[in-house]
Amino acid sequence: MRINGEVTTYRNEVLTGAVLGPLVVCAVLSPFRNSFDNANAALLLVLLIVAVASFGIRPAGVVAAVSSAVWFDFFLTAPYNRLTIDDGADIEATILLVVIGVAVTEIAIWGRRQQARASRQKGYLDGVLTASHAAAQGASVKDLIEQVEAELVAVLRIDRARFVAGDKRPHAPQLNHDGSVSRGGQVLKVERDGLPTNAEIELVVQHAGTPRGRFLLTAAARITRPDLEQRLIAVALADQIGAALAGQPATS
Repeated sequence: MRINGEVTTYRNEVLTGAVLGPLVVCAVLSPFRNSFDNANAALLLVLLIVAVASFGIRPAGVVAAVSSAVWFDFFLTAPYNRLTIDDGADIEATILLVVIGVAVTEIAIWGRRQQARASRQKGYLDGVLTASHAAAQGASVKDLIEQVEAELVAVLRIDRARFVAGDKRPHAPQLNHDGSVSRGGQVLKVERDGLPTNAEIELVVQHAGTPRGRFLLTAAARITRPDLEQRLIAVALADQIGAALAGQPATS
């Protein structure tokens, strides 16, 4: 609850800055409006919009763009202190403030998403590499299984993962080695509907085509929608266990 409150406070502060920032800038510039070109003022406001958009909150970026256009019109375009514009160039500048502001906001949000995705990918690969390193260093199978269980929970954002011996159950949901999730022969739309929450999902552990056991994945507390890349990382993690168990008798 405290985290949600802090996020709400942060969001509200950014939105407040998006509303008031352009007002303050335009009000400060208004006494000097006859000594500079309005295009320079518009560029300054674009810089402010970019600063707000960098927080990655779409409504704040849009609000900053609209607020900039309104206060640019009110303080810096003739007739002054009225929401009307007589000069065609000022009309174009006002419209461009909104258009550029919205565009910059979308670009900033896209950039933050790409950065977050790259960070997640690095984390996933680090997990696989860590498991591979542990196996190469001769870690016990028990320790390796516990490590992979934790990685599976993190990668798939599920509640629990546990390894069991034995063959798969025919009617249980399956996370297949191509990354698809199926149930009773039907492929499920994970990106749309999420992982099944009413049954444990099985991820078969195998090596050289021979089953060595399975991970039972629980995603009951909430809907989680791991993408194909995340599911393939989970398969790769399970394969680490398959390789570690290769010297042991195969499950029947």
